[in-house]
Amino acid sequence: MKSTYNSHVKRIILGIIVVAICGYGAKRVLTPATFGKYGHYRADAIEEEAGLDIRHYTNTSCFSCHAWEAQTHLEGKHQSISCEFCHGAYADHVREDKKFAALPVKRDQEIVTLCMRCHNSAITARPHDVIKTVVLPGHLEEQKVKPTHTCNQCHHQHAPLKYINRAKAMVGIKEAS
Repeated sequence: MKSTYNSHVKRIILGIIVVAICGYGAKRVLTPATFGKYGHYRADAIEEEAGLDIRHYTNTSCFSCHAWEAQTHLEGKHQSISCEFCHGAYADHVREDKKFAALPVKRDQEIVTLCMRCHNSAITARPHDVIKTVVLPGHLEEQKVKPTHTCNQCHHQHAPLKYINRAKAMVGIKEAS
């Protein structure tokens, strides 16, 4: 009688061979034809992306309809910030050069949350000399206003110092140079 001492090794090797053949077959069937044309990349993806509708536009696109906001925005500290950063994608508002939907308006605590995306002192990576940051509710206490105040009750969202400078001028406070 012949020993079958190594039959388990033969089964393992056979299993590995079957898995390898199945894996190779799956790779051949599932790999797109254009994969590898430009390196480790699917070439058709470029054409697919180029065919997608554009969702994000420049501020100039917004300014063509929102002239007053454009003027205020361009005079303010937020002039380098995209309208879409706060308001959402242009494509959600305009199609074929016509307004088809209103963008959601931020209210109450949403405004504070939006402003704090950039102006929060807790974000230590922010360059404090470039972006004015505040600590809430400490900032509100310093300004002697209610802790429930929202940013836009004192600051104009498109030109943050517009209301502040107007108020200072009314009471005769001059900016230190």
